[in-house]
Amino acid sequence: MRINLPTWLTLFRVALLPVMVLVFYLPFRGHNIVAAIVFALAGVTDWLDGYLARRMGLTSKFGAFLDPVADKLMVAVTLFLLVASHRGDWSGIVMAVTSAIIVGREISISALREWMAEIGMRATVRVAFLGKLKTVMQVVALIVLILQHEKEAEALRLYHIGEGLLVLAGVLTIWSGMHYLRAAWPSLRDDGPVAARAQDHDGKA
Repeated sequence: MRINLPTWLTLFRVALLPVMVLVFYLPFRGHNIVAAIVFALAGVTDWLDGYLARRMGLTSKFGAFLDPVADKLMVAVTLFLLVASHRGDWSGIVMAVTSAIIVGREISISALREWMAEIGMRATVRVAFLGKLKTVMQVVALIVLILQHEKEAEALRLYHIGEGLLVLAGVLTIWSGMHYLRAAWPSLRDDGPVAARAQDHDGKA
């Protein structure tokens, strides 16, 4: 298997995640700024690898598999970091609930796409503009929250802006999830041979 440039960028994005986690916890001045830069760099590679793959025709099956995995890891790991560093107040509850919605949606839609691919209907749940907008909103919100996750953020009020953006991203997450579900619903509600085939695949009733 030959790895092309867009796939190398995706692998680089995955490699940046442990770096961001390490920097996020290291006790040095400005660690939050460095962590935000690392996350932003990962976000740039997310756009760049897709752009290069389309522009240069450098698509591959491995890259198509790895790219959404890297995206979900990037968002999920960052949300876990922020929730773990939060206080147990209403702000922390909002953060935890929003994070659970976002991660839960990603797991559900990934399972939906996998199932639709098994029955030859993957194109039915292809990525829509709403999903891309949701991703951009998440990235912007998380950069702000990483930058301002320490106590001085409240004085700047920037942290609460990041929280608001994340909640908005959570709303878009639900909205786009419903879009995918609505597109796949005709296949999901079919109790014919497809259901029997899925049952056989699981090996249990």
